Amino acid sequence: MDTLQGMADDTKRALIGRLFTEHSDRLRAFFTRRIRRGSDAAELAQEVYLRMLRVPDLGRIDNIEAYLFRVASNLVRENALRERHHQSSIDVDDPCIQSELVEMPAFAGHLDREQRIKRLREVLPQLTPKCRTVVVLKYWKDQSYEEIAQQLGISTNMVKKYLSQALVHCRRRMSRLW
Repeated sequence: MDTLQGMADDTKRALIGRLFTEHSDRLRAFFTRRIRRGSDAAELAQEVYLRMLRVPDLGRIDNIEAYLFRVASNLVRENALRERHHQSSIDVDDPCIQSELVEMPAFAGHLDREQRIKRLREVLPQLTPKCRTVVVLKYWKDQSYEEIAQQLGISTNMVKKYLSQALVHCRRRMSRLW
């Protein structure tokens, strides 16, 4: 592995590309067996390779294939934590939620529209940039999940997750402002 030390970016990308070619099926199968939604397996496999590209010195890794699957195991744990967190979040495809999204909720009933908009403007900047962008594209630009996913280079599932996170955050923060 000494030959990998100090490798150029092109060499590093080539090595990661070879690993992806050789192990992508095994990685997807690894994720499919360990996560709830098998549809996320390909996305998680891609995340492994993105993380591998961020490793500063691959030459210091004795067994790069074992390291690859260690990164994958860590992602399985992170995914499980995220899943537990999202179980308490809102499903934006739920018809009940959709009907609530058509109109701005009357949080206290007697606040006028301008006050709600002012408070929403205070809350929206607290979202992560990607989360905020998804909200803007969905509710102000009226784009579909697929259009947003394509524009931002993420999956439609991630679009839904960002919307869910935004709704939970906005509802909590808006209710605290009263």
